[in-house]
Amino acid sequence: MDTSNQNEVQNVLSIGEKQFGGGRVAKKAATGITEQLVSLGFESDRLKTGTPPRVDGRSLDYSKMEEQKGDEHIVGFSYMNVPRVKPEQQRSCFITYTNNTVHDLLKTGFDRSPMYQGRIEGVGPRYCPSIEDKISRFADRDRHQLFVEPEGWDTVEIYVNGFSTSLPEEVQMAALRQVPGFENCKIFRPGYAIEYDYFMPTQLTHSLETKQISNLFFAGQINGTTGYEEAACQGLIAGINAHQKAKDKEPFILKRSEAYIGVLVDDLINKGTDEPYRMFTSRAEFRTLLRQDNADLRLTEKSFRIGLASEERMRAVSDKEAHVAEIKQTMNNFAVEPALINPYFETIQSAALTEKQKASKIILRPNVSLENMKAHLPELAGELQKYTEDELLQAEIQIKYERYIEKEQQLVDKMSDLENMKIPAQFEYDKLTALSNEAIFFFKVPLSAIRAVCDLIISLYKSTQILRLMQTISPFPSKVLVRSSKCFTMSWATCLIRVSLPTIASSLAHFAFNRCLSVNSSDSVNSSKSLSTFGFSDSFNSIFAKRLS
Repeated sequence: MDTSNQNEVQNVLSIGEKQFGGGRVAKKAATGITEQLVSLGFESDRLKTGTPPRVDGRSLDYSKMEEQKGDEHIVGFSYMNVPRVKPEQQRSCFITYTNNTVHDLLKTGFDRSPMYQGRIEGVGPRYCPSIEDKISRFADRDRHQLFVEPEGWDTVEIYVNGFSTSLPEEVQMAALRQVPGFENCKIFRPGYAIEYDYFMPTQLTHSLETKQISNLFFAGQINGTTGYEEAACQGLIAGINAHQKAKDKEPFILKRSEAYIGVLVDDLINKGTDEPYRMFTSRAEFRTLLRQDNADLRLTEKSFRIGLASEERMRAVSDKEAHVAEIKQTMNNFAVEPALINPYFETIQSAALTEKQKASKIILRPNVSLENMKAHLPELAGELQKYTEDELLQAEIQIKYERYIEKEQQLVDKMSDLENMKIPAQFEYDKLTALSNEAIFFFKVPLSAIRAVCDLIISLYKSTQILRLMQTISPFPSKVLVRSSKCFTMSWATCLIRVSLPTIASSLAHFAFNRCLSVNSSDSVNSSKSLSTFGFSDSFNSIFAKRLS
């Protein structure tokens, strides 16, 4: 199920006091899916996101804004020899700012804001607040930055980044026209908030296949992510694995040390999310390995093995690897005369050489680049002239950061060894003095028993039987259950925390775990007999025994 086209599930759009359904404005919503999936045992919740108004770029006065030109050197997104936009062909973005007048006008619509009226219950992205949130949360600020971004080459539509809002249209218009450069602006579409359903991603495997239903894959905002790139990469992984599953092949899984996609998927399925998830580089432990410059070296071979990458692309990567190795070898062998390089060192205030030194050592100095070394060492430039700019850059990066890369790779290898290590079923956790009693407790309980007990806790938390239990059992600290949700990341833990009865739930858990589940799951009949001593009905006992088995 792919929602990467941003058509959210069971969604509601809000503009001031207006509410209506839709994917985005002028798009259809996906309706009825939530009810069907929940009936099949899936757990869902609500999230919120927002978007700023789109304005007519021809109505703006850019002379009152700060121009933000594009990159002088355009790298692009493809490693193949494809046509690239020239720097002078790029369209500039611009920066402008709100002011106190803008803020005062926006405040006049707060009483009609769906956010402040409580009509929107979903959690929004805290790192991308709406303009009304900025004004409220950062009341000491007298202005906020706005990025004026063209939507494309063949449109006059402008995206007002930083002005996400769900206030009434007339309030949006009045406030925008007080922004420098926007005095005569015309709005194509107002900003709006959108609330939608998502399904806890802990219900998925690493292949993005659901655990409850075989051959069903989730990708996009349905998994709690936000952003086009996040949705696109999930669609790619889910599509690949749907094909692999249909052909009875092994799932295609990227590790955290292999790609940011691997970090995203691993975060989602193991940690879950209770707010719109965005991929940040800070989420990755191995950022030195996950660089933009080596994406082709990391992933092309994997793509080629499953039939995605062409032979042409694979040959290009193989040639690049060979050429990079040749460049590194040349740098290791090339001895630099002090008289040739010292004049350059003087210009950058670097210590002069007193004897010959290998080029691979010199390039390790601060402020020394391979491009500048070539400019001052004609012989070296001659030996390297046959290589492309990308190959030279890759070799330079590998030489400069070799020690850091090696250290991080060693850490990856160590972590991989630990991940692949299986803990024996009969492992004696009690002998580990470093583990707390709580940790030992949860390690010893069979997962099947945990699922069964917690299912019963959810279904019976309003029962008078639980009140009777509370009178006979000392409460088990609720923080233990919270910790267990982080440990097991299963849907039952989320449900336990969501019901506002942590003491009741934890009391029943304490009783059930200690009295019934200290044995393995094969003793389910004896466990149900123990429950009878506390007044549970025979039907309850039979359900409990059945779920354990």
